[in-house]
Amino acid sequence: MERHGVVLQAIGHYFFGRPMRLPVLAGAAGFLLLGGGVHADPVVYSWTGYGGFGPKTAGSMRCPSYRMTVNVSVDGDSVKGVFQQEGRDERNFQTTLGKDGTFKTTAVVGNGGIMDVTGTIKDGENTVLLDGYCRFNATLTRK
Repeated sequence: MERHGVVLQAIGHYFFGRPMRLPVLAGAAGFLLLGGGVHADPVVYSWTGYGGFGPKTAGSMRCPSYRMTVNVSVDGDSVKGVFQQEGRDERNFQTTLGKDGTFKTTAVVGNGGIMDVTGTIKDGENTVLLDGYCRFNATLTRK
């Protein structure tokens, strides 16, 4: 028997009190090393609605006519979002979900502007607020 087989057999004997066959132990070791943890699919949320006014909107009277779609994907503590105002380019953001279920970042929009992006993803409260040239206060629906 090869040297590593003897070592694995000795380890099996030590932990289980009897010699084990190499294939069983090698398979178990391979599963532990290569199997990794259980990985769930990302959770996706969505909202489509209209803008409103807020302290940062500089009084744009057109905000209530701006239709926005927001999609947010949560994978563990990774949050990725895509938003698009009807007739404009798609924008995105990426951040980390805090232990309390909140996140905060910024997203670049046209003409060098930015939108402050804040939100909450937790049971019963899934929201995103895009605050910049207009306010888009989104209550997200799980897809």
